[in-house]
Amino acid sequence: MSNAKLLQVIRAPRVSEKTVRMQEINQYVFEVARDATKGDIKSAVESLFNVTVEAVNVVNVKGKNKSFRFRAGRRGDWRKAYVRLADGQTIDVMAKA
Repeated sequence: MSNAKLLQVIRAPRVSEKTVRMQEINQYVFEVARDATKGDIKSAVESLFNVTVEAVNVVNVKGKNKSFRFRAGRRGDWRKAYVRLADGQTIDVMAKA
């Protein structure tokens, strides 16, 4: 897979209290492209971060309905991937590019 395609599959790491707790059990969360498959996500994480991926779980997140000044709107749907790494491997999601 080309480097440009890898960067399109994985959009950004998701950082929250829950995801920080999950990093203790070697699981990381990424926002991914809506058309990405588990195989695409696994190969992208392995090649970008030089780690071994054991499992990938994917969740489709529905956008919320919001209103602003009497106008109704909707946030977009997105997809996130829970990636479990092999024992002893880590990813520094807070590293600056």
